[in-house]
Amino acid sequence: MAAATQPSTNWHLKENARDHHTSKFSSKELIVRRGQAFIVTFNGTEQPEQNLTFIAETGPKPSKLAKTQATFGISSTVSKESWSAVLQSTSSNSVSISISSPPNAVIGRYKLSVQSTSSDSSSPASLGTFVLLFNPWSSGDDVFMPNKAECDEYVLEEFGIIFAGNKNRINSFGWNFGQFQEDILNICLSMLDRSLNYRQDPATDVSHRNDPKYLGRVLSAMVNANDDQGVLLGNWSGNYDGGKSPSSWTGSGEILQNWKKSGFKPVRYGQCWVFAAVLTTVLRCLGIPTRTITNFSSAHDADGNLRVDEFYDASGNHLDRAADSIWNFHVWNESWFSRSDLGPSYSGWQVLDATPQEESGGIYQCGPASRNAIKEGDVDLDYDCPFVFAEVNADCMYWNYDPATGKKTLMFSKSTVIGQFISTKAVGRDDRVDVTNDYKYEEGSKKERDIFKKARKKLGLEDKFDPTAPTPQEIDQKPDISGKFKVAGPLEVGKDLNLILVLANLQSDAKTVHVNMTAWSTVYTRRPVHEIWKDSIPVTLSPKEEKQFPIKISYTEYQQQLTTDNTIQVTALCHVEGGIQVLVQRDITLDNPTIDIQVLGEAKVNKEVDVEVIFTNPIDMEVMDCVLQVEGNDLLRGVLEIAIPPLKASEKSSTKFKLIPFETGPKHLLVNFSCDKFADIKNFKMVNVID
Repeated sequence: MAAATQPSTNWHLKENARDHHTSKFSSKELIVRRGQAFIVTFNGTEQPEQNLTFIAETGPKPSKLAKTQATFGISSTVSKESWSAVLQSTSSNSVSISISSPPNAVIGRYKLSVQSTSSDSSSPASLGTFVLLFNPWSSGDDVFMPNKAECDEYVLEEFGIIFAGNKNRINSFGWNFGQFQEDILNICLSMLDRSLNYRQDPATDVSHRNDPKYLGRVLSAMVNANDDQGVLLGNWSGNYDGGKSPSSWTGSGEILQNWKKSGFKPVRYGQCWVFAAVLTTVLRCLGIPTRTITNFSSAHDADGNLRVDEFYDASGNHLDRAADSIWNFHVWNESWFSRSDLGPSYSGWQVLDATPQEESGGIYQCGPASRNAIKEGDVDLDYDCPFVFAEVNADCMYWNYDPATGKKTLMFSKSTVIGQFISTKAVGRDDRVDVTNDYKYEEGSKKERDIFKKARKKLGLEDKFDPTAPTPQEIDQKPDISGKFKVAGPLEVGKDLNLILVLANLQSDAKTVHVNMTAWSTVYTRRPVHEIWKDSIPVTLSPKEEKQFPIKISYTEYQQQLTTDNTIQVTALCHVEGGIQVLVQRDITLDNPTIDIQVLGEAKVNKEVDVEVIFTNPIDMEVMDCVLQVEGNDLLRGVLEIAIPPLKASEKSSTKFKLIPFETGPKHLLVNFSCDKFADIKNFKMVNVID
């Protein structure tokens, strides 16, 4: 077969896509999964088919040794270990072949060529290119997931729900992962080719692309912009000038497309759920089952001592002086694959975290950490188990700090604060599932404390003197009074915030207390941004007496200071005469007003349908700069932006637009409304599209 006659190839796109669960990709290129046969027919070969040799190759320097090149002839049976071709049928001028790749093949874009073995002079003729992905439906694959409903959710589902808020008040919003949108697969493959590993040694990097733990780790670095000009630039300042505020995104597609369009400059801005959602998109796109996980009261243990220190001054201000912090919530990923490096008991869900928090191996990446290893305290196993273990288990120390002298005194410590209500979306439903028990044994149980000690021991913390740790005497000291903040009214943006400080004397003699109170707006990581209010009151408590002090912070006081997270931290530092100081604190997340979506009529493929979005301004002042953002897979392409005129006090706005759905089935429409007084009011609606 001379090279001059270029064969024409029929890739049987429809049939192959159906068999390989790749029908949702909008691509003219063949996309198949490894460890499974696909059919290709080509003509232009005059040779008898037994004289044909196929070459499949990927990466810049294909080689047999690196498993990035395979040469194989026609055989009578499929090989489990290597690439193989089985003859399906022949006609006078065309050949149909069933090609199979091994279940551990390198994933990515391949070139397929054919060569005649009988004529020495011929060079291979190209049949074209195809993309090979992970295969969670195949039992030989590292990412094999036996439950089909889970495969549907964690690989094929393009809509997700992300949980946020705080442990007292969990809220949620929809997200459009959009892993099958046009060009997303190409962008995901570009991410791999822009990683530091690829830049340092392309051939070796490509040869490792058969391994989900390798790819998961590389992509956890590439989703953040640190080190490698990756996809998203993080910003936790509360000021998002020069980019889009993290809470304004509704899907990953726009972020990934913007990254590519800008010539791969980092997109501004991301916070944890944005990093996690984009990583979910990329891994689902490549075929690795992945989900987002939200951990409430999540520790960021910067110094690896499984302890988080927080500092407050005498006025009760939360000082931003420690590298450690406790976030209201943090979102990371779990991906499903086996851990041949650790052994079967550590296979299953693996934690990956693309939010740039601490360096690992010199760059901002995190994981995969086996979830089973976290639960059992096996923090000496790869990768980054101590950091993830601390996120759900660290002990908290609250210190009073005097900036003038540098003296710090422990107010109290808690071992049950961190890692609560660990949440993910249910399979096939829009509900929250609690997975806390998969990360740790029950708080306060002996087993949970034993695992904590085991982890400390493995990290060498038990034997080492830590000068920054509190003394046993400090830990054992008992306060004379107790306090808490109770909510006394609605927690809504636009309404006054009403709280009650409850103080109780635990002793049988009277106590004199001086209470310094502050309220600060924060971002969701509890980093203070603006002071909103402060007050101080003298209090005398009779023996065993409980007193209540109402606190009112008006909307006009906090309105200018609020961040897009709608979070306020209220603190009362109680100086008890002759006793230890008592810290009373509450993190408050205010709810946005609601927005309503109505689909007016039946949604049919390729037919216009009207949608109405209704918002009522709940405050007694005008709202301006109103913008509605709409997106939804298979309902509209890209993101629709609609400017809405200003709304007077209590005025209702109705915005109508048209959709032309292009696929049948249950689809999700996501809306995001913003104005000068309210940031990112979100809602979603399921739209069932029929023929």
